[in-house]
Amino acid sequence: MSDNKLLNIFKSDLYNYSLDQLRYISEEGVWSIGQMYDHLMVVANEYLDNMETCATLNEEQPLGKTQFGEQLYRNGGFPLIKIRLPDELNSPPNNSDSNEDLIIRMDQLIQRMSHWESKVDYINPNNKVEHGGFGWLNAKEWYDLVGMHFRHHLRQKDELESYIL
Repeated sequence: MSDNKLLNIFKSDLYNYSLDQLRYISEEGVWSIGQMYDHLMVVANEYLDNMETCATLNEEQPLGKTQFGEQLYRNGGFPLIKIRLPDELNSPPNNSDSNEDLIIRMDQLIQRMSHWESKVDYINPNNKVEHGGFGWLNAKEWYDLVGMHFRHHLRQKDELESYIL
C-alpha cells in the first residue's frame, strides 16, 4: 500500500470516532486514539523537516546508518514489537484535538507528502541529517520513514480501537 493511500485511510478513519472515543484512555500509560494521531503527525513533520534540511545542505555526509538503521531499511519497516522511548523523550502526546483538528492536520501532512513525492528522488543522496537511533539518513530515507512509522502504528491503532468500538 502506498504511503499516500495509508495516510488517507488514517484520515478517513477519523470520521468514525466520537470525541469521547477519540480521547478515551483505557488505562494509565496507554494512549488515546487522538494521542496516537498527534504523535504520528508530530513525528512525520519532524521527519519531513529533516528531509527538507537535506535538500538545502551544501556539504555531503560520508557517514551512514547504524546497524539498526540498516536493518530497518533492509526490512522496509520497524520490527513487530512495541517500542518505548526513554522517559525524557516520551512525554504524552496532545489529547485535546478534535476530529476536525486532526483531519486538518492530516490534510496538511498529506499535502506536504504529495508536494515532495516527485522531488525527493532528486535530492543529493549524500546530503544527510542524523537520526538518533538510525544514523545518517538522506532525504529519501527521511521521506520513507514517514510511511514506515505510520505502518508501525497500525497494530496500536487496532488495539486502541478495540477498547472503544
